[in-house]
Amino acid sequence: MDILFVFGTNVKKYRTQIGVSQEKFAEMCGLHRTYISAVECFRRSISLENIQRIADALDIETYKLFIPE
Repeated sequence: MDILFVFGTNVKKYRTQIGVSQEKFAEMCGLHRTYISAVECFRRSISLENIQRIADALDIETYKLFIPE
């Protein structure tokens, strides 16, 4: 399992489900749009703190970002 792929795919899936752009979502997380883009394109390893920020912005439990489809 490629954890970067699973995480990035899930971030994009949940972000699009709530209907927000990368830019708006980045604002919700307190991160930069290019950072969110890199996460969704599997090019960025991410800290636990930022994982929690993303989960909080999506209003989901953190573990859901690590479940492969």
